[in-house]
Amino acid sequence: MTDSPPTILLQAGHDRRISGGHPWAYSNELRLDPAAKALPPGTLVRLARADGKVLGIASFNRNTLIAARLLLRDGAATPAAIDGDFLRRRLAAALRLRDHFFDAPYYRLVHAEGDGLPGFIIDRFGDVLVMQANTAGADALTPLMLDALDDLLAPKAIVLRNDSAYRELEGLKREIALARGQLPARVEAIEHGVSHGIEPLDGQKTGWFFDLHGARGLIAGLARGGTVLDLCCNSGAFALAALKAGAVSAVLVDRAQQALGAAEATARANGLADRTRFIRADMFEEAERQREAGSRYDVVVADPPSFAKSRKDVPQALRAYRKLARDAAGLVAPGGFLFIASCSHNIEHDAFTAEVARGIANAGREARIIADAGAGPDHPVHPQLPETGYLKWLVLALD
Repeated sequence: MTDSPPTILLQAGHDRRISGGHPWAYSNELRLDPAAKALPPGTLVRLARADGKVLGIASFNRNTLIAARLLLRDGAATPAAIDGDFLRRRLAAALRLRDHFFDAPYYRLVHAEGDGLPGFIIDRFGDVLVMQANTAGADALTPLMLDALDDLLAPKAIVLRNDSAYRELEGLKREIALARGQLPARVEAIEHGVSHGIEPLDGQKTGWFFDLHGARGLIAGLARGGTVLDLCCNSGAFALAALKAGAVSAVLVDRAQQALGAAEATARANGLADRTRFIRADMFEEAERQREAGSRYDVVVADPPSFAKSRKDVPQALRAYRKLARDAAGLVAPGGFLFIASCSHNIEHDAFTAEVARGIANAGREARIIADAGAGPDHPVHPQLPETGYLKWLVLALD
């Protein structure tokens, strides 16, 4: 570290939000003088008010809209405070939080600002960790983070899944690499009694979607003794958990053969294949076909990919959620349950709920919301960043 660590000043009148607990400063709120513009992306800086009062230590990237991300709110600290010990303390706190909710080491260990580690996403698959460093600040701290993870958990392997498109906005290259150790022959996520094989070097994102762990457990209980339709099933986590919990049968639908192949392999490996049927099809087309055929299920799951990649997609996405709710509701047996989700942060909760309600009404059904939630406790949301709570889902009981 230099003897005079860099300081970035907020413009006069732009410190109220940061002083009130928000962890971000935007580029138009900062004094970007030539010295600031010369700092390499990811540099640790003191973030200070216009009068020079230091608010804390942040990672800085002048090239992005979110130009400063606070790591430590301490006016006396210097960038040297962000070291291996600091990361180990933050990781230990994240681990203690997960220990309250999970009996086995399969969960999201670090969720960026929600765990005080902006830019970092770390998922835990037993002795294997999969990490994303999505900002220049996180990328610069990666060597220290790898050491801290080794010290705290001694994993067999740590994989870097730095292939997020967001890295390009930060001026970073996209890459996937085995950073530490050696991958075992099988990496797995064990959830609700089902062992799912994971491909950390070749799967989606970190290889698994831990955010719906709680929802899958709820649906598994509701499906006990009944039939399940899993639209857009991906790796089959909803349907296979339901079968493990005692569902009679499940139909799994996805347009991707790779996803269906993975789901089928998991079904066989867990002794569930004799109660499954797999259909490769578009979920809207298959729902219409089954509705015309008079099919009914005790539980219908509709967990589509994001319909709104950007704000301009929102009107069309809301219409798609309405149609999906209508089509899926038509396949729910009287007294059954519908699960429907949105994973787009561009879709507001109330708008999503309203469109689902309209779709169910268009199907001529009456419904009651029995669960309304988002990602699980291993995806904590910073209280000043409600927009990062991207996931929203509903479970409805239909007449």
